[in-house]
Amino acid sequence: MLLSLLSAFAMAQTTTTPPVFREDAVVDVYHGVEVRDPFRWLEDNAAPDTRAFIEAQNAKSSALLASPYRDEIRARLEELINYPRASAPSRTDRYYVFRRNSGLQQHSLTFVTESLGGPERVLFDPNTFSADGTVALSGTDFTDDGSLVAWGQSVGGSDQQTIRIRNVATGEDLPDVLENMRFSSIAWVPTNDGFYFNRYPDPESRTHNAVYYHRLSADPAKAPLIYQRPDAPELMLAPGVSRDGKLLLIYEVLGTDPRPGIVWREPGSTGEFNRLLDIGQTQFAIVETDGMTIWAVTDHQAPRRRLVEVDARNPAPQHWKTIIPEPAGRDVLAGVTMVNDQFVANFTTDARTRLQLFNRDGSLVREIKLPTIGTAFVSGRRQDSEMFLTFTSFTYPTTVFRHDLKAGTAEPFFRPQVKFDPDAYETRQLFANSKDGTRVPVFVTHKKNITLDGSNPTLLYGYGGFGVGMSPFFDPNGIAWLERGGVYAVAVIRGGDEYGTEWHDAGKLLRKQNTFDDFIAAGELLIHEKITSPKHLGIEGGSNGGLLVAAVALQRPDLFNAVICQVGVLDMLRFHQFGTGRFWTVEYGNPDDSPEMFRNLLSYSPLHNVKPNATYPPFLITTGDGDDRVVPAHSLKFTAELQTRSSPQNLVLLRYDIGTGHGAGKPLAKALDEQADVYGFLFKTIGK
Repeated sequence: MLLSLLSAFAMAQTTTTPPVFREDAVVDVYHGVEVRDPFRWLEDNAAPDTRAFIEAQNAKSSALLASPYRDEIRARLEELINYPRASAPSRTDRYYVFRRNSGLQQHSLTFVTESLGGPERVLFDPNTFSADGTVALSGTDFTDDGSLVAWGQSVGGSDQQTIRIRNVATGEDLPDVLENMRFSSIAWVPTNDGFYFNRYPDPESRTHNAVYYHRLSADPAKAPLIYQRPDAPELMLAPGVSRDGKLLLIYEVLGTDPRPGIVWREPGSTGEFNRLLDIGQTQFAIVETDGMTIWAVTDHQAPRRRLVEVDARNPAPQHWKTIIPEPAGRDVLAGVTMVNDQFVANFTTDARTRLQLFNRDGSLVREIKLPTIGTAFVSGRRQDSEMFLTFTSFTYPTTVFRHDLKAGTAEPFFRPQVKFDPDAYETRQLFANSKDGTRVPVFVTHKKNITLDGSNPTLLYGYGGFGVGMSPFFDPNGIAWLERGGVYAVAVIRGGDEYGTEWHDAGKLLRKQNTFDDFIAAGELLIHEKITSPKHLGIEGGSNGGLLVAAVALQRPDLFNAVICQVGVLDMLRFHQFGTGRFWTVEYGNPDDSPEMFRNLLSYSPLHNVKPNATYPPFLITTGDGDDRVVPAHSLKFTAELQTRSSPQNLVLLRYDIGTGHGAGKPLAKALDEQADVYGFLFKTIGK
């Protein structure tokens, strides 16, 4: 049956005829260079012509992806995800708070309990928000004592949300409703009678963000202004209140730059704000405060980061005291959590976690043992002796451990039971050499005793941007790929922060090509090691990763035979004109700023690098109607460009979902449907 399906799929590829779409005479001029944009009309995804385009594309992709084999994959994915899973508990003074899913629930529920192992109570069940699961819980912010929680609700995957206040003891909502909130932070005051929040002046605005104070039961529309920067309308201003209530902190964030400005004053004060940091000065992740003392992880004079102690009243860097120094070699200080009045430091070595416990003076207490090679996350409070450690790896289902730091004991708190045998698989870490000689880690997971003859279907995943690290993670969907003989690989490429600030900087702005070169080198390594071959190598990435896989597929079409491009950033000359794209210019640059920046973006922009009649690997391009972060226009225009400009023999499918967005809040059924289509596409293109 499978061979006949593959033959039919191959037949569909060779008989594809180029579609005919409307092409408008739209030409933009950048620094004296004319650039055509014939599919500009697809930027309006509500227009009748665009809807007709979407319907035709969905009909085509549905017909080619449908098969009994796809249905078999969908059934196995549902079986694999059908197990209880839970998050690590977080603490308030009264409650433990955690999320749990019984298996096939569209969304996880939020529970509270007053003691571990004691009676539990459902606080939020997002499955009741809508019949189809497209309305989701978008965040929760509890008061320190746990009596109240501000909670957000989003529709169709949008970043826009409505915020309400719930009494945790009764489960009832207060009358307060804050509408049209986007990227808003909530910072409760210690008295619990109100909170600071940030918002834009209207639902569609992306400028003049400001901080306000909402007193419970007052009209949110009349909330008094606390802080604004009319001289810098592009800034996002996010409030925070220190756990001891001594500091109101305002973060001044420029786009996605990880180096915020920070100002502070005492909560409730009407005096001037004091400046702690200037915008762009340094990364500064606050770990904990004690009055005017701040502990923070910074990359100032330490690109692999260090923990410092800072006096808010005397914040110049020359006065900072180093508590945990910058690590040596390939180690990076990824983060620090304060628990039991001690510091739990999360280090990464070649993107793998190791944990160490330090006293407040920086003296090492001990190493915290982890189950195997993987990724660990720590949660806890300074005043508590217990912490919760979440551990995950490619074949190690995400497990929560409870550590008693005072007693020095650890025990599993929640260990999931997934329907597969982890001992049947292994993960290795290989290293590729990029074009400029840079050493690039590649995680490779597959069945044990695999035959290295170049015939293994292999999926290579990457991201490479915005300082987002790629460390080992467990995805039950991936088991469906591995158990059918597939190989799963993850490339640790420049643009992330796996090796600190310099690694990120080497993959952004004018050096973005390094990201693509690293990913290409990872693909070449898999072929050189005879794990796979170009015929059996597919690539996958989403958002910035969608840009990654589209760019490398156009630059090296000979290297791959399948491309999964999900919610990708694909028009690099107009990305800053849509949605939240204006925030990304600190990462990509702005084509309007200089001829050099324009030429750099044009050199790799997927939309602008499709060569006439060129042969490219099969593409599956996915997006969602509610994506207001990377708007669907990117995927629509790129699909039209590929289908009309490149060889008519190329297979280019667009999967356009209704009622979903960039990914957050996607109901389980829709996520499984999309994953089944992705794997069905891969098995048909790169399968044996």
